Amino acid sequence: MANFLIKVVVNGIALWVAAFLVDGITLGEDGSTFASKFTTVLLVALLFGVINAVVKPIAKVLSFPAIVLTLGLFTFVVNAFMLQITEWISEPLGLSFAIRDFWWDAVLGAVIITVVSMVLGWVLPDGDDD
Repeated sequence: MANFLIKVVVNGIALWVAAFLVDGITLGEDGSTFASKFTTVLLVALLFGVINAVVKPIAKVLSFPAIVLTLGLFTFVVNAFMLQITEWISEPLGLSFAIRDFWWDAVLGAVIITVVSMVLGWVLPDGDDD
């Protein structure tokens, strides 16, 4: 359970950094209080984690030829697609998360999320060392 919570927090931080750095990604903008913004970031991170756990393996298997052909760079497009799916699902749920353009904003956001998650994964323990 602690491992899952750490991953949700890492996803939340990575999403927040991407929204801060990329003008086309907005996260928690309509919240008036800090608690509202924090809750939005946490719920979007939870949704992003579930989508990555369920949809991403299927998408990676289906896009395997493109990943091999581009020497792994197509993985960023798959990650951007996971970010786009998160936006599509968060809108009906009433969560304040939006991406303006897929190609530039979502792909750049996916790159930033990957880098931040990787760095935080090195820093934070994941509980798998038992």
